[in-house]
Amino acid sequence: MSVSLTSSAPNAYEMLREQYARRLPASLEELAGPSAGTVDLPLHVVWSGRRSYGLGQPRSRMSLYRTVLAEGQRQDLVAFLSRDLLIAQWPVLRTLVSRPLRDAWEDRFPELPAN
Repeated sequence: MSVSLTSSAPNAYEMLREQYARRLPASLEELAGPSAGTVDLPLHVVWSGRRSYGLGQPRSRMSLYRTVLAEGQRQDLVAFLSRDLLIAQWPVLRTLVSRPLRDAWEDRFPELPAN
């Protein structure tokens, strides 16, 4: 009996991209998170280290968005991310997240600038 070494199994990139794509909201309009103040993330999103982020501080805001994009579930994305802040930060934010995450968001939402 011979075993084929070729496989149609998805590679790690494809698996991660699909995992991120399943979490996405139907539209960016669903992102109803705050655009000012302080955000305290729950333990299921950030289980160690910093949990409180000031939206008025660019580095803190960028760190919050990076964390929520990478670790949050759909309900977290909707609750903690603001559509307008995401679009405004995307040109830099896209360089700070993994390629599978970036591609999932940019493929679904053409309004996110891909440059």
